[in-house]
Amino acid sequence: MIDSAAAPIIDVQEISHSFKYRRALRKISFQVQPQTLHGFVGPNGAGKTTALKLICTLLQPQTGAIQVFGRDVVADLKQIRRRIGFMPDHFSMYRQMTVFEYLDFFAAAYGQSMKQRNRVIDDILTLTDMGSRKDELIHGLSRGMQQRISLARVLVNDPDLMLLDEPASGLDPRARIELMEILRELRNMGKTILISSHILSELAELCDSVTIIDQGRIKFSGAIKHLLKSDGEFPTYRVSLAEGRGEIAEQLKGLRGIVSADWIEGTCDYRIAYNPADTDTNNVLQEIMALGHPIVSFSQERKHLNQAFMELTARGID
Repeated sequence: MIDSAAAPIIDVQEISHSFKYRRALRKISFQVQPQTLHGFVGPNGAGKTTALKLICTLLQPQTGAIQVFGRDVVADLKQIRRRIGFMPDHFSMYRQMTVFEYLDFFAAAYGQSMKQRNRVIDDILTLTDMGSRKDELIHGLSRGMQQRISLARVLVNDPDLMLLDEPASGLDPRARIELMEILRELRNMGKTILISSHILSELAELCDSVTIIDQGRIKFSGAIKHLLKSDGEFPTYRVSLAEGRGEIAEQLKGLRGIVSADWIEGTCDYRIAYNPADTDTNNVLQEIMALGHPIVSFSQERKHLNQAFMELTARGID
């Protein structure tokens, strides 16, 4: 179980960063909790890659501070690098190597003995389901298989934190689904994962929390469930009954604790909201059935991540 009181793995505070003719980040702040899968979402040019490079120590902050594992990314650079793995959006691979040779090269760079390397690589190839391809040349593999090998390379030092920049870019639907399953397994193994992606529907199902960035500014950072909750002071539900009539909505408005009830014309559905201080879901359902209206379905209304993203981000970049 995730300890919400634990210190964050990533703590970004008031970071700004500029390149020669462009401000990439404007005083951004957000946190990533341990053993979570955190989505990092934004339009092209929003500042996602710049932020990831700052967190993984490839760039130094110009203003503000970043701590990873409670350590400063500038003062404790070497200690942090030993515990992280970074997968860039555009990766170069030694394509004339076999899969095993490629992973063995990077494992050796981390100072692992031959015995350690063989064990680690076997475990990683099993996790990524690439064991049958270990002796194949990388240049002969599909884009999806090469993406898996890039992810496997990130795992050779058994990092506690993984930073993945658009790992599903260019993959077909099946390869994306398989990649997401691997990421779920890694989270279950105790890894903390920060993933940048444009595939919003999959992030909504995959991530515990999300940060939305636009034009170098943070628009939202927190739990997915808070981002996707419906607008309004009280929870909103959609109830489907056996028939649809305006007068039924008026009956629903008279129930204890109901603050609003509207018939969705042309359907048998009604949108209701209630005050949790006055009633609860069980009582609402019992009272609706007591009116003589059989309930076909009942569910809480939630936004889609696509909708929340469009509401929070502006068109274009400056």
